Amino acid sequence: MGIVSPVGNDIPSFWNNLVNGVSGIDFIHSLEHNDTPVKVAGEVKDFDPEKDGVASAFSRRNDRFSIFALAAANQAMKGNELNLDPSRFGVYVGSGIGGFDTNLRESKKLFDEGAKWVSPLMIPSMISNMAAGNIAIAHNAQGVCLPIVTACATGTHSIGEAYRAIKHGYADAILSGGSEAAINELALAGFCNSKALSKAEDPKLASLPFDKRRQGFVIAEGAGILLLEEYEHAKARHATIYAEICGYGNTCDAFHVTAPRSDGSTAARAISIALEEAHYTSDDVLYINAHGTGTPLNDSSETLAIKLALGEEEARKAHISSTKSMTGHLLGATGAVEIIASVLALRDGTVPPTIGLDDPDPECDLNYTPKKAEKANLTIAISESLGFGGHNACVALRKVE
Repeated sequence: MGIVSPVGNDIPSFWNNLVNGVSGIDFIHSLEHNDTPVKVAGEVKDFDPEKDGVASAFSRRNDRFSIFALAAANQAMKGNELNLDPSRFGVYVGSGIGGFDTNLRESKKLFDEGAKWVSPLMIPSMISNMAAGNIAIAHNAQGVCLPIVTACATGTHSIGEAYRAIKHGYADAILSGGSEAAINELALAGFCNSKALSKAEDPKLASLPFDKRRQGFVIAEGAGILLLEEYEHAKARHATIYAEICGYGNTCDAFHVTAPRSDGSTAARAISIALEEAHYTSDDVLYINAHGTGTPLNDSSETLAIKLALGEEEARKAHISSTKSMTGHLLGATGAVEIIASVLALRDGTVPPTIGLDDPDPECDLNYTPKKAEKANLTIAISESLGFGGHNACVALRKVE
């Protein structure tokens, strides 16, 4: 696995900070001009792509979302000699928006200086499939290559579809996940004016999933990449196996471009499909990494979805948390980052907390692991993501004994 995130740019740092409730949300430092009321974000800090084998020449020619993605992919591949036919090695890495910084920068050039000053690298830097393409080039992955774009569900759908591709014999191994770098003036203006973002002035009070005081999500950036591999192939090369992907649900609200279906029914069906495929029973100890954005509509409808999928009694037994309380919302990367958190929760038997949950919303009345991590003998985990456009995705994982 590989990670670039607001709470750490390698797996040990990322996990240590999550378990200890360390927030990566702070005042925005990267923008010279920001006339929106949104002043906080989850920015990546102290990132040196060359440490992860990303050449400076690549960084000069590519958007940050591609740089993040390649750095995380290189981490995931470190020490892994797959020894397979390149045509059996694939890449499923998506981005919700793609090269937003590139688009904004080159648009300014067009309007201020004229068409001849627009970079010839604009298109290959901007288009959202380029993270997948660049990873495939770097690692000679000549097989299936599918960049998925489903807004905030992108990373989860990418991993779910990669799981199916391996399960049904189209590949032996796939690098999969998501990447996003969209903290800029235009993104803030657009999300802010659609009333999606938190306008909190205190970073500690900005991302408050399932809390009565929540007022919107906190935009963040980064990448999460996992190396998925067919079990017998992984076993034969003595790979370190962190978890088994064992279920995937994919549904659509077919309701509204931004608002979730209020009764949670279609999100519940994605959860149910994933758990049924994973052979979940009441004997399992379940961790749910919730979408948990901190928006008023999401958190209440997601609570309903969990209850619908599991039943009231089982829902109350589940260990649930929103790691967005610490990372913010990484848009197209968030699902992959949260699946990594779910894998590590299974590995260590530790449920990361939902920090800042001081005043729970009565409509969000499940065990959302407030403030502090908890130990639990977890056997199964699910990570769910719900994207603009009504996209619902859920991936189930089992602990490997």
